[in-house]
Amino acid sequence: MSLRKLIPLVPLVLALGTGCQHTASAAPPPEAATQEPAPFATPPVLPGTPDVATLVARVKPAVVNITTIHEVKVPRVEMPDLGQLFPFFNQPGGRGGSRHPGAPDTEGGGGDQVMKEQALGSGFLIDAQGHVVTNAHVIDDANVVKVKLADDREYRAKVVGKDDRLDVAVLQLENAPHDLPHAAMGSSDGLRVGEYVVAIGNPFGLGDTVTMGIVSAKGRTIGAGPYDDFIQTDASINPGNSGGPLFNLLGQVVGINTAINPNGKGIGFAIPIDAVRQVLPELSSTGHVTRGRLGVVIQGMDEDLAKAVGLDHPQGALVEQVEPESPAQKAGIKPGDVILDVDGHPVPHSEDLPRMVAPHHPGTPVKLTVLHDRQRREVNVTLAALDEQGAESSSSSPSGEGSGQAPRSSLGVSLADEDGQVVVSGVTRDGPADGKLRRGDVIEEINRQPVTSAADLASKLRAAPGDKPVLLRVKRGDQSRYVAIERAPGQTTK
Repeated sequence: MSLRKLIPLVPLVLALGTGCQHTASAAPPPEAATQEPAPFATPPVLPGTPDVATLVARVKPAVVNITTIHEVKVPRVEMPDLGQLFPFFNQPGGRGGSRHPGAPDTEGGGGDQVMKEQALGSGFLIDAQGHVVTNAHVIDDANVVKVKLADDREYRAKVVGKDDRLDVAVLQLENAPHDLPHAAMGSSDGLRVGEYVVAIGNPFGLGDTVTMGIVSAKGRTIGAGPYDDFIQTDASINPGNSGGPLFNLLGQVVGINTAINPNGKGIGFAIPIDAVRQVLPELSSTGHVTRGRLGVVIQGMDEDLAKAVGLDHPQGALVEQVEPESPAQKAGIKPGDVILDVDGHPVPHSEDLPRMVAPHHPGTPVKLTVLHDRQRREVNVTLAALDEQGAESSSSSPSGEGSGQAPRSSLGVSLADEDGQVVVSGVTRDGPADGKLRRGDVIEEINRQPVTSAADLASKLRAAPGDKPVLLRVKRGDQSRYVAIERAPGQTTK
């Protein structure tokens, strides 16, 4: 390489050397540079940061990995003799045999094949006698349940009880000592959004995995069941974490990691430990949970519905249907009523009502505060037993083509009389009812009064106060529900 090509690098080297505050002569001697600093006697904990390592060391022995084996019968598929098709398989050193490599083992000489599938989950010990809490879906339909402790001891376990509605199960380790480490339970009610939490579990079979995050939200409803009330956390939770504990910084279990949002990262959900503690005694002693039943179908409230029934803001549970011969019907509760309190405790949202009623045993009297025709009244109800399947009701859906179509109403819908029913035959785009009603809906009531025809509905609509939303009871298919529609200012019925 010529000197001419090296010249452009010289100014850069000089500039770097000129800007340096320490010269080469100030560098430490070579022997000093090779000396390593002495390690800390104990790892330092920075002010304001949690000592997660000490926490994990204390609580991890109570966390367990769960393996379940499921036997699945599938129709037998007769495979050809590979030795006849490919002579290589019968040669010395070949793979040999008539069973297809990798085919499942079978029981007996005929019939269905039995495949053994393995699934993984997590759990935690709740006492020294070897009782383990996990999710019900972790052990569902399992033929064999194995539990591995943090020190690699492994035991078979039997299912003592499970509650599918809450998704909780209790296991008992077989032939285990009675001095096992176990976790302390805290209070999920006292959790604050933003509080640090630690999850430990068995994601993807990677046992004793520790992740940390915060409580992202509380009281989440994710459509998992009637008692949705999840803690949301951004502590990393993955398949295999199900049933594992969520700890607070005191080392107490505050939740059971249960679900994730498959479309997002850092969105996991845990069952509050307070709900689990309510059912554990009965679950451990009887194997199932008995809950009280009111016998109503409820729907959520929004601003329009609240105004329509006489509330200044959404609250309580709007009764959509009342089951025949149910405790609610016997107590005089009607569709369109709003249940505001249970035994003096307010019902903030409709989804809170099932959780507030469920802890009461069948035969227990409860006092409800009900809003009926804009008037509050106290109702005493004696609860029935909630069966596992729940009650179902059915009704016929409207049929037939429309005839005698009525003029378009101030709701922005066209109405027709069909077989004694008032049927929506069209909805005006961007009108008051757009997005709330659809063609084929049957309007059964307006402001708690039954309607017999499109003309009757129009008459009652004209008489309704113009400054309040109209409350309609609408049947769609086999389901009836309430819809509140606020008419635009200045609209009149024609």
